[in-house]
Amino acid sequence: MRHPADGTLRRLLDEPDGVADSDREHIVACPACRAKLITMKEDAVAARNALDFEVTTDVDAAWQRLSHSERTPAKVRTRRWGISRPLVAVVGVVVILSGASTAAATDWLQIFRAERVAPVSAPRADLISLPDLDEFGTVEVTSKVDIRPMADAQAAEKVTGFAVPRVAKLPRGVTGQPTYHAGAQATATFTFEVAKARKTVEAKGGTLPPPPPGLDGSRFRFVAGPGVIATWTRERGTPGLIVARAVAPTVYSSDIPFATARDYVLSLPNLPESVASQLRGFSGDGTTLPLFVQAEKFKSSTADVNGSTATVLASRDRALAGAIWVDNGTVTAVAGPLSVDEVLAVARGLRA
Repeated sequence: MRHPADGTLRRLLDEPDGVADSDREHIVACPACRAKLITMKEDAVAARNALDFEVTTDVDAAWQRLSHSERTPAKVRTRRWGISRPLVAVVGVVVILSGASTAAATDWLQIFRAERVAPVSAPRADLISLPDLDEFGTVEVTSKVDIRPMADAQAAEKVTGFAVPRVAKLPRGVTGQPTYHAGAQATATFTFEVAKARKTVEAKGGTLPPPPPGLDGSRFRFVAGPGVIATWTRERGTPGLIVARAVAPTVYSSDIPFATARDYVLSLPNLPESVASQLRGFSGDGTTLPLFVQAEKFKSSTADVNGSTATVLASRDRALAGAIWVDNGTVTAVAGPLSVDEVLAVARGLRA
């Protein structure tokens, strides 16, 4: 039996649209390839975790390791639109995977727009096992993500069309001027396919629940950006503070209401119950953005940020903290190797 090359397995993680259907079918049916894919997936998560300060107390060492690692993801995957991993992953995902449509076609129904953020805390193993979107249909990236370094705040504002947030007072130990990255709008469309979903569920020993009328072939349009990231570095070149802002996530449907799609997805056996049970508790109006949190390493709470309720994350070793909130159609995140009090002081002092 010919197994797909390691490069093909890795491409399935980073660029799923570039993997042939024959290779996909082999990987789904082959225990050896699935085991290798899980290992690669864990390596990718570990790399993201290092970048996101989820690794231990030695932040400087983690950053240096990641800077020279061949496992650093080349690009953000097209899975998990509208959700994110802890702390600085929030920054990247919010910037890349948030936004509102400026020209939604008349046949699209808006079914989701983030007005608040809520944590979903689950074991690392359950978060890694979350299924990919393309296991249940076809993802077409119609406008690619393109985040680039900016010369200054003015250049970032020109790309995003909104004012870059300014920090009133930097935390102790953080000095100098920030560097900026910004991205314009990106879009993708997901088409749900019952036959593909059934094959995915049955490959793992489950049974696909009967889909609601109209779901097969229905399309969902995700709109991303614009957004900006400002990063202040410490003496060794490692990030000391990151502030990000983007337009709040929006999703459109061709004809399926939000509650119908949500309820069906939460009924799928592939979704870990630790995650599904929390998502079922969210409001059914399509306004709550889930923030995925690794339970072993982070604890969550809420705090007021100038009238908005922020979700606050703190590492259990107290080395890292972050906050994310939605206000007037924009998502803002502040994170770094700081205390919760320092993060909230920055958040409450942001200008623009």
